[in-house]
Amino acid sequence: MQCKVLLIYTGGTIGMNRNPQTGVLEPFDFEHLLCQVPELGQFSTEIATYQFDPPIDSSDMSPRLWTELVHIIADHYNQYDGFVILHGTDTMAYTASALSFMLENLSKPVILTGSQLPIGQLRTDGKENLITSIEIAAARRHDGTARVPEVCIYFSGHLMRGNRTTKQSAEEFNAFESFNYPHLADAGVHISYHDEFIHQPALLQRGIKADLTLRPQYRLDANVIIFSLFPGVREDLIRHIIATPNLRSIVMRTFGSGNAPHSPWLLSALHEGTRCGKVIVNVSQCLQGRVEMSRYGTGYQLQQAGVVSGCDATVEATVAKLMYLQGKYDDPEQVRKYMRQSLCGEVSLQ
Repeated sequence: MQCKVLLIYTGGTIGMNRNPQTGVLEPFDFEHLLCQVPELGQFSTEIATYQFDPPIDSSDMSPRLWTELVHIIADHYNQYDGFVILHGTDTMAYTASALSFMLENLSKPVILTGSQLPIGQLRTDGKENLITSIEIAAARRHDGTARVPEVCIYFSGHLMRGNRTTKQSAEEFNAFESFNYPHLADAGVHISYHDEFIHQPALLQRGIKADLTLRPQYRLDANVIIFSLFPGVREDLIRHIIATPNLRSIVMRTFGSGNAPHSPWLLSALHEGTRCGKVIVNVSQCLQGRVEMSRYGTGYQLQQAGVVSGCDATVEATVAKLMYLQGKYDDPEQVRKYMRQSLCGEVSLQ
């Protein structure tokens, strides 16, 4: 049976053209984008398209648009075997993370990709990214199930779990990396899938196939903020952030393996925040490695103040997970409980 893939164009560099008067990159019509890739006609896969109207710069991506994407996928879920989302690179890791939580019980590929150069330019990386993403979205196992049934980012020869991925470069074609989790596949002459790292919700359970019904979640609560610690961080500013009305959670980017200054005022402020119901999550400023709050005294003090360890999660995944959990639970203890768990492979627990 012929595979069917829905190609969703949100905007981004891949679908832009340079304005001859201003030199600025501007989005053009999606059909023109497809004309730049005649190779799509060689696929045995049936490809349908859906376009955001108007296309957006990924800097304008928002929880409302994540919900729109989930609606698009859920509404077409039974008609297609896989989905490819063309997306700007700046917020792609945030979108991939959000979709990984919102598309509960996903059993089909959702592959986000884009490019560093417009697809109409001679040296573009867009064609390979698009073509390979469609091939991966259509890939099947011998039993007919999806080869990669999860939300991923494909870029520059690498397929990565979406909620493990961070944009690492504004200049290189190799713009994304999954620093704390192995690649799910690498594409060269052949696409080499690393099955041992791919999430498989459709594994047989006692001889019976698992429930493959998608359970889309549409509600997000964006009362989240990120702040980074640095030498000389001011007490009044931190206390002002923690006391912000309606703020429900804080992603605190700390030093190294989850360390913070010994300042008594900081521990007092954090403890007051957790006592007032705010969820504070400790995420390292380092791209690679994990938070270990029991390793040094400063980290242990954060733990005592009620701060939750983000382990080896990315900032993008932590923010998206908090929005998702806050959309489901009013009780901060419930949010803390699930922040300590891996819901869809976003964190490695020890």
